[in-house]
Amino acid sequence: MSQVAAPSKGTRPDGATSEADASRKVREMFTQIAPRYDLLNHLLSLQLDRVWRARTARKLRPILDGPDAVVLDLCCGTGDLAFALKRKGKARVIGADFAHTMLVRANLKSAAELNNSIPFLESDALQLPFADESFDLVTAAFGFRNLANYEAGLREMKRVLKPAGTMGILEFTEPPAGPFGDFYRWYFRKLLPKVGGAISGDAAAYKYLPSSVARFFRPEELCELMRSVGLQRVEAAVWTGGTVALHTGVKAE
Repeated sequence: MSQVAAPSKGTRPDGATSEADASRKVREMFTQIAPRYDLLNHLLSLQLDRVWRARTARKLRPILDGPDAVVLDLCCGTGDLAFALKRKGKARVIGADFAHTMLVRANLKSAAELNNSIPFLESDALQLPFADESFDLVTAAFGFRNLANYEAGLREMKRVLKPAGTMGILEFTEPPAGPFGDFYRWYFRKLLPKVGGAISGDAAAYKYLPSSVARFFRPEELCELMRSVGLQRVEAAVWTGGTVALHTGVKAE
């Protein structure tokens, strides 16, 4: 039986001594790597990050097709999941992140690609500036893992969901042992930090990435935590040899 307590309560970058310190270090890290963030996402994932976001949008399309649906994409970074969600339906999409430099790029992309149809707001995922029961869908792609308190993050996401609203968390996970899993861990832990550090100029950020994934929940563990905060119909779809998973759950009506 999986144990939710196995990973830490929240992310802890090297040197972080508290939740507030962890949040500060994560914000500083993403502020530093923002200029090369999109390039490295696409390069280091071999363009698979585009596939994962598009697949997520397809899976969530029944919600996105609602003409009055409102969607919040948390930890949105430069906006790639928000754009994928917007293109798949009629829903109003809002992006939020606490790294200002990421949002500058998200807004530039929104102006160039979607006529500024997505507002991007500077906001901490643990203290959202939205009223209770505001959104039909709340998503996070590769950012939930960076929260300083995972349970608090889930509760805040649940708070802003409407009754019967859906939560979707797309995150990295580690594949099982075997030839592919061994190759993946070599690439992810040895090669990726070197390439990412060289191109971004921030070696620490790309050492943090594989270490944070190694410490994070396995899909069944995150599903268990989602159930523990009261979400229903929780499930995880694991893709690409067990390297990523889309976790979904529904708020009670």
